[in-house]
This record gives sequence, C-alpha cells and structure tokens, in this order.
Amino acid sequence: MPSPFPGMDPYLEGEMWQEFHSRLANQISMQLMPLIAPKYVALLSKRYVLDLSTTAGPNANGGPRGRVIYPDVGVSEARARETTETTPWERGGAGVATAAPAVELVSLLPDEVPQVRVEIRDVARRQLVTVIELLSPANKSGEGMQDYLSKRVEVLKTSTHLLELDLLRGGTRIALVGEPPPAPYYVYLSRGEHRPYTQVWPVALRHPLPTVPVPLLPPDPDVPLDVQAAISACFALVGYERLLDYALPPPPPEMGAEDRAWVAERVRAYRASDA
Repeated sequence: MPSPFPGMDPYLEGEMWQEFHSRLANQISMQLMPLIAPKYVALLSKRYVLDLSTTAGPNANGGPRGRVIYPDVGVSEARARETTETTPWERGGAGVATAAPAVELVSLLPDEVPQVRVEIRDVARRQLVTVIELLSPANKSGEGMQDYLSKRVEVLKTSTHLLELDLLRGGTRIALVGEPPPAPYYVYLSRGEHRPYTQVWPVALRHPLPTVPVPLLPPDPDVPLDVQAAISACFALVGYERLLDYALPPPPPEMGAEDRAWVAERVRAYRASDA
C-alpha cells in the first residue's frame, strides 16, 4: 500500500530517514535520466559527514533531543541506580566496594553519516551543471550545518544550479533575505544565472510535493522533477508502510494540535482500509 499521507510522510523523519534519503536520491536520478539523456547524466555522489549534535537529554524514544539516531547506533536511556547496588567496576580490590554513581548517562559521540546528492553533468565536458541536495538532520544543525553552508556558498559562487529539498520539519532552515510562507517542508532553487535570487516552494503537510523545474545549460529547457512521484516510487519499492510504526506519534518535532489531529485521522483511516 502507499503512504497514508498525500504528500511527505512525517513518519519517515525518524529512524528510517537515512535509508529513505539514499533511496529518494536514487529515484530522482532514475526519473531524470530519460529526460536529460544523451547530453546529460544524473549521477549519485556520496560523501560522509560527522553528525556532531550535542543537545543533551533523552527524548521519548531514548535518543538525545534534537538528534536523529540512525538504526546502527545503539543508545540506552539514562538509568537511575540504587545507591546500594554495585557492579563489577564499582567494586574495589580485596572486596572493597566503591560508591555507586547516582545515574548513568549517554555519551554523545559523532556519527559518520552518509550523504547522497544528485549531480547532473554534461557528458561531453563532464561539467557540473546542477546539484540536487536532499537536506538531512546532519546538515541542519551544529557543525554539520556549518560545513554544509560552507559548501553551499562554494556552489553559489559558480554558475552551477542548486536545487535543495528540505523534507524535514526540524532543524534550521536555509537562510534567505525575507521570510517565505510558513510550511513544514520546502524546495529551493537557485539558478546560476539568477543569483542572488532563490525560488522557494513551501509545501504544506496536507499537500503533495510539487513538480519543480530542473535547469540545464542554455539553450536547453528545464526538465520537470515530480518529487511526489519519486517519494511514491520509494514506497512502492521498499514498502515503508510495513516498517513505520503508525501506532506511535510522528517523530519530533511535535506538531500543532490541528496537524496532530489530521495525522491521527489519516492513520486511522489507513489502518481501517488495511484491516
């Protein structure tokens, strides 16, 4: 079955994000290839960044607040200890017991997180024409964000087009002069010949993701990227609906009351249709 939601599925913003991030980049590449060949090619480019988020305190799922914990990273909740209980490392030599700690907390270690983007290149000259970035938790906060913004500036100083998909409700938004309409999700397009202006598509939780233009080299026309179709293709291929726990609230950040009620109703209807 498809997602319960007509647009972005907010449940993907949790532990499945990293898998979805890579899968979506691949689907975008596959969708664009027939439209840009043979002059251009849409390649996947992977790099690794350190997620150095250090916001302390566990959230409801046991992970630190403001930080996505990927499936291969084990995190335990803080556990209060009885002051009379000892463990092997708390017992001194010759049978002498040392004082038990009052609490055991999680040390935040940097995660090496893969980041995949789509690069459209001119086949004849291998020229980088357009970069399609899928923002992730690692580049929306902390030092990871600063590293991303530095690389973003490097792109903006060239004639390369930059298309950014921000499909995460949490984290810091792309800084622009002026405020776009409020929305949980955004698509940004900075055309090389139109700098410093950036086209912005705000996307409501209840609406499908848009079909947006992907610019190429002049005089070639833009080609369309159907973002919603790419997400739907990910669902059809992987079956995320079997992996996401719709019995729980969506991952942080917390939604407003109206959105929470709408999400709950969509999930109820979805589960009833699947019964």
